[in-house]
Amino acid sequence: MMNTMVILAEFFVVILKVLWAFVTAGAKWVVRPKEKSVAGQVCVITGAGSGLGRLFAKEFARRRAVLVLWDINSQSNEETAELVREIYRELDSETPMSRDGAVGGLEEIPPFQPQVYTYVCDVGKRESVYSTAEKVRREVGNVDMLINNAGVVSGHHLLECPDELIERTMRVNCHAHFWTTKAFLPKMLELNHGHIVTVASSLGLFSTAGVEDYCASKFGAIGFHESLSHEIKASDKDGIKMTLVCPYLVDTGMFKGCRIRKEIEPFLPPLKPEFCVTQSMRAILTDQAMICTPRIVYMVNIMKRSVLLSTNGLILSLSLSLSLSLSLSPFSNVL
Repeated sequence: MMNTMVILAEFFVVILKVLWAFVTAGAKWVVRPKEKSVAGQVCVITGAGSGLGRLFAKEFARRRAVLVLWDINSQSNEETAELVREIYRELDSETPMSRDGAVGGLEEIPPFQPQVYTYVCDVGKRESVYSTAEKVRREVGNVDMLINNAGVVSGHHLLECPDELIERTMRVNCHAHFWTTKAFLPKMLELNHGHIVTVASSLGLFSTAGVEDYCASKFGAIGFHESLSHEIKASDKDGIKMTLVCPYLVDTGMFKGCRIRKEIEPFLPPLKPEFCVTQSMRAILTDQAMICTPRIVYMVNIMKRSVLLSTNGLILSLSLSLSLSLSLSPFSNVL
């Protein structure tokens, strides 16, 4: 009898928490939360050499974060670092008065010291991740923010895709999240402070044909993120935040060679990477748990999760319509 009462009490608490989550989520639609400051915080960005990773680096630099850039390509990573240094120089050249608007009576910002570090790291290799993370701890210090952004796509249909490319996709898009998180999470837990961002994809919420390895890797990354979120909440570490980023097809070099169905493209064209990162930054800086762009992705995900199995084919058709349609020629790029 006592066990039954405990279970009922826990169930009641869960219901209240769910209702409260709906209330707070609705409130955020009405009242825009204030963005937190990341000035001086150490931010690790994987896949920083190009695409979304480079844009994330620039956005965090504008907010005076200490950037730690990881990429497998040293040259492109250094190019990103130089763009970051240029932003730092612009910030440093501004006077405190012009920077924070002394006319408005805002608090004066202290002089800014530009800091950016670059590391060559193959996140698909566990040993590379752990050794690079140790260098970061030794040379930079504790990591406050981890942006798991690195990603690859093979661009082959399943039976045409070499096993090595399938394994590579899974290692970079999914397994790497385990290694980077294991490297930096312990200190975050100790300090009860940190933020982990998983850059996934709408194709980790619903699938389409021709990108089986990519979809599987992104489904895995999202599953890892959600499970880790539950684990952190269960440990009562409310100072550690997590944000899941699920964009639709982004117009970067990663998906060069693929196309959207011509009936759908006028309504759902590829996202501009700048728009995707702007929306993602807003979510990260307001501690939003999840961000999907465009918002119709939320609808498709909800429909898929709530529909009965007997009508799953209808949602599958809708997912296929909203998803990309591959060209016959293979493609392969890094995000």
